[in-house]
Amino acid sequence: MARPPWLEALLNRRMLICIFTGFSSGLPLYLLLNLVPAWLYTEGISIKAIGLLALMQIPYIWKFLWSPLLDRYVLPLGRRRGWMALTQIALLVLIAALGMFSPQIDLQVIIVLATLLAFVSATQDIALDAYRRELLPDHELGLGNSVHVNAYRIAGLVPGSLSLILADYLPWGEVFAITALFMLPGLVMTLTVAEKVSRGGTPKTLREAVVEPFHEFVSRAGWREALLILAFIFFYKLGDSLCTALATPFYLAMGFAKSEIGLVAKHAGLWPAVIGGLLGGLWMVKLGINRALWLFGVVQLVSIFGFAWLAWLGPNAAVAAPQLAQLGLVIGFEALGVGLGTAAFVAFIARATNPLYTATQYALFSSLAAVPRTLINSGAGYLVEQMGWFGFFLLCAALAVPGMALLLRVAPWRN
Repeated sequence: MARPPWLEALLNRRMLICIFTGFSSGLPLYLLLNLVPAWLYTEGISIKAIGLLALMQIPYIWKFLWSPLLDRYVLPLGRRRGWMALTQIALLVLIAALGMFSPQIDLQVIIVLATLLAFVSATQDIALDAYRRELLPDHELGLGNSVHVNAYRIAGLVPGSLSLILADYLPWGEVFAITALFMLPGLVMTLTVAEKVSRGGTPKTLREAVVEPFHEFVSRAGWREALLILAFIFFYKLGDSLCTALATPFYLAMGFAKSEIGLVAKHAGLWPAVIGGLLGGLWMVKLGINRALWLFGVVQLVSIFGFAWLAWLGPNAAVAAPQLAQLGLVIGFEALGVGLGTAAFVAFIARATNPLYTATQYALFSSLAAVPRTLINSGAGYLVEQMGWFGFFLLCAALAVPGMALLLRVAPWRN
């Protein structure tokens, strides 16, 4: 008996590879976001200094600047696998090296190492994204990228949970060494998989690797269509991203205690996002990327109104079980929308790349998608002060509309 297409797509070696690429990609980022700040705080470093370390994320925004190097230069293991192996070995060493220093004495060294770790991690992302795009046939882009994103999120449980638990029993140096070992599965995967031969070959010069990705994209789509695609990439997740920029302060303002927020967010936030991403990938096998962008985008937009609903209810005088259930419902539905929307969005970005310039074009598109999260979200506090929470969330919903409207041009329902 023939297996259904979605099951056939899920149970193949390419999906297993996507699990490893996602895990290897997510581990270093979540280490910077979760483990390093916790380490510095317990070692007596000020909150102000720890907050400034958020600037280490800049390499993830600007990675498209050096991505042509990964398209142009081929290392011994291959055009993609060579860079994957090099960055994974470097990440393993850098993560372990962090724990060898004392924040009280060697803070500047730690900052340099952490910044270098972010740069190498962003470079690994370039190589992994390019390899995954060349690995997956077009009809598996949705599912493969959703598997990757889910493994990316689950990787956060290592530095954000396991490593913190170990820190209660072991010295920090051993904690970082153990965390570093979780880069080994990705490295083993890199050493055992086959190099995918690009259908277009390799750029012959660095100039070709830098200029041609942009020229090819504009030539293929035309200036007007290219600008529409770039605008869509910018706007599609703008409202959702802005909506959650101050999520924790909003929950606190609504009267929920920090411990309750942590408990509810941990269970209602992670798993709906993982389930939503996996379901989104499976549904895309049948729906196609265009229709998934429409349907999942609607869920993503509607989830914003859950926050507006909480703001309309107002602060809680005393937190009770029914009110915690309301919080869990809002967080869970928003996470489900994020999981679905991200699965379709990442698949769209992958489809928009040319195999000859996968690294550069994918890095450019994903960097553009990160701009709202890093720049526009910085003004969220000002908007809340001017509009109040309820008005702010209505604005977020309105900002989600342009991205949906652009679907008429960049991803028509009937195509």
